[in-house]
Amino acid sequence: MDTISVNKFRNNLKTCVEQVASEHIPLKVTRRNGADFIVLSAEDWQREQETLSVLQNNDLMQQIAASVTTHSKGKGYKPSSGELDEITAI
Repeated sequence: MDTISVNKFRNNLKTCVEQVASEHIPLKVTRRNGADFIVLSAEDWQREQETLSVLQNNDLMQQIAASVTTHSKGKGYKPSSGELDEITAI
């Protein structure tokens, strides 16, 4: 994550925001007499929220762990070649 002072951020607001949105890299803005803050694109923020939601859902995390175990043992559902073609055509 890049870091920039609040003064440089203010002077280059448009460029900074465009860079954060296009490169999907958060920007840490530091302030002398206040708390630092992070600039993050709305798309990236939404993705982070979805990830947190999954991680906080114990039932879902148990399902994921069970799926990983099943997969590592080579068991579980295996789609037919026709189903695979349909899935990969998306």
